[in-house]
Amino acid sequence: MINAKAYATHGPTNPLGPFQVKRRSPGPEDVQIDVLFCGVCHSDLHTARDEWKNTIYPCVPGHEIVGRVVAVGSKANKFKEGDIAAVGCMVDSCGRCESCLNGLEQYCEEGFVATYNGRGPGSENTFGGYSETIVVKESFVLKVAHTENLAAVAPLVCAGITTYSPLRHWSIGPGKKVGVVGLGGLGHMAIKLAHAMGAHVVLFTTSPGKAEDARRLGADEVVVSKNQNEMAAHKNSFHFMLNTVSAPHRLDDYLNLLKRDGTLVLVGAPSEPHPSPDVFSLVFKRRQIAGSLIGGIQETQEMLDFCAKHGIVSDIELIPIQAINEAYERMLKSDVKYRFVIDMKSLKA
Repeated sequence: MINAKAYATHGPTNPLGPFQVKRRSPGPEDVQIDVLFCGVCHSDLHTARDEWKNTIYPCVPGHEIVGRVVAVGSKANKFKEGDIAAVGCMVDSCGRCESCLNGLEQYCEEGFVATYNGRGPGSENTFGGYSETIVVKESFVLKVAHTENLAAVAPLVCAGITTYSPLRHWSIGPGKKVGVVGLGGLGHMAIKLAHAMGAHVVLFTTSPGKAEDARRLGADEVVVSKNQNEMAAHKNSFHFMLNTVSAPHRLDDYLNLLKRDGTLVLVGAPSEPHPSPDVFSLVFKRRQIAGSLIGGIQETQEMLDFCAKHGIVSDIELIPIQAINEAYERMLKSDVKYRFVIDMKSLKA
């Protein structure tokens, strides 16, 4: 076993603080990675505070991991010591079901093993990237082609793939008009990716002050969703809309902007359901409402390579691990542009 420093919470109202985790020694198919950077996802906060009512304590969050390979198992052949590698939201799946066999491990019919707050090979609680090292099956470890700004690469394996996967699935590219609802950790990545794919990108926001930043990120237009005239000007014009907002709101406002056969995809997960959409908005234009999770390992690797080719990383604020509780409170206020990332060398301080 490997003893590793980490940060954990022991209950829904407890702050995160120093903790020691026990990692398995690398097996034949494993890779051990010393964590350099770990992004802070809103899912970390939801889980740490048991807002989804499924948290296993103690909880060590973190599923946006970039680090350096320090050991490889005897049967592992994709990585060597010293390589830069990444780990996202999953560390295992059944490998047998139709979804897994199709490279869609995120939809594993037995449920994928989450990087944290999951059940590992021996049914133990999995501990995430708020730690100095992690041991992962090689087939769930990702290669990093970026050679600089590695801290800003970390959120790509969650925020990046969460937005890339639906854009790829719905064949977004030149000639497509794409709406992005919300400018946060997910929304800013959606704009960058859709722009790089060649789409015409329109941001929808409730905050007029975000217009300049949205254009910097790659948006061609910005619509203030509270302005009915601005909304009406885009009626029946979008091929695809990606809704990243995690608070309940009227979906009809966006459904009415879709062309015939247009699709509104939800990637935000509100704590309460959205109001039911008007069925006539759907049936009279054959519109669709869909959902999307993250991506499989193959697609996540594709996304990382795409981002490296196009020079795409997340916009981040780098913090020490000792500031994580303050970062959670700031995240609740949307006081970050656009993702916190922990510099894990601070764990040694």
